[in-house]
Amino acid sequence: MTINDSGRDGPDSRHLRSARMRIETTVLMSHGEQSHPTELVDISATGAMLRRPLGWVGELGQPWMLDMIFGRDLHIHLEAVVARISDRHIGMAYSRIPEEKQAPLWNLLGGYADILEQWREE
Repeated sequence: MTINDSGRDGPDSRHLRSARMRIETTVLMSHGEQSHPTELVDISATGAMLRRPLGWVGELGQPWMLDMIFGRDLHIHLEAVVARISDRHIGMAYSRIPEEKQAPLWNLLGGYADILEQWREE
């Protein structure tokens, strides 16, 4: 297999990414004066996919704070930047995970934290 300079394997545009764990929970995303409640679609060791809230205005590279609540005992608060935008979703890449939230996040991800998966650019 040969990989070209853009990290793609020839014309079919395959890439590797951290495995995503599908889990739905509530997320509050905030940036300055803006805040939007939304839902988590999936989560990985490097980022999260959120449902795009109605009225959300943002741009690639923009920093946001994410507050994610899992069950009654796990609250993960971290910083992320907008990595992808579609009509229905926002892809966020973690930019800072507080030290005290790193172990709880890795524990939540379990085996997903160490797995890479292939994906195709559509």
